[in-house]
Amino acid sequence: MKTRTKTLGVAAAVAAITASLPLAVTAYADPAPTTTTAPVVEIPDPQGSGCDNFKKAMPDWKSLADLPTGKVLASIPDISTFNAALSGGLNPSVNIVPVLDNGPYVIFAPTNDAFAALEPGKLDALKADPAALTSLDYYHAFLGLLGPDDVKGQRPTQQGAEVKVTGKGGDIKVNDTAKLVCGPIQAQNARIYLIDTVLDPNSPPEALVPTVSGTSTTTTTKPAESATPAADAPIG
Repeated sequence: MKTRTKTLGVAAAVAAITASLPLAVTAYADPAPTTTTAPVVEIPDPQGSGCDNFKKAMPDWKSLADLPTGKVLASIPDISTFNAALSGGLNPSVNIVPVLDNGPYVIFAPTNDAFAALEPGKLDALKADPAALTSLDYYHAFLGLLGPDDVKGQRPTQQGAEVKVTGKGGDIKVNDTAKLVCGPIQAQNARIYLIDTVLDPNSPPEALVPTVSGTSTTTTTKPAESATPAADAPIG
């Protein structure tokens, strides 16, 4: 009788433990994982009189926003001469693409037609002069990521001298001569504006200099100094 009682007691204890296990598992179960969807960032349409042609040539233009600056510049057919000037195509010793890939930058990219309109011999002279070519390249870029309504102002370029941007939307001008063709075209770390004129680093606008008078701050102008950066490094 004692043995039978002991056996029944053990069986009852095992049954009690087994019955309690689902409760223990339920008590310590991890909550079901939740999933989130990253917000979709809308790429705004570039503006300018030449944007229809740009979109026809590059129907997948929105995908450029996922690419480094150098790859975007190289992929736009209408600025192949400018890309060659930046990437060693005109002169192997002048390649500033690694700099531009480490933006953020606003880049004014003259079209092939803009380079074709240069005075005879000018492009050949730039090819033969790496310092002048580097100066020209860096004069077309300044730090920032600005849209067509915010890019206006006088901006210090990576070359050292300033550019003057006026207007907004599709009516932007640079240094009062270069007109917007299409932009901004978005890259990972740049906003690229196609323009119809090659900017001249030797003819920048007068630099704006802040001055303090009493409790107010005003701006005056001074003649811009010529700045020629080293061929392998930007200024500014």
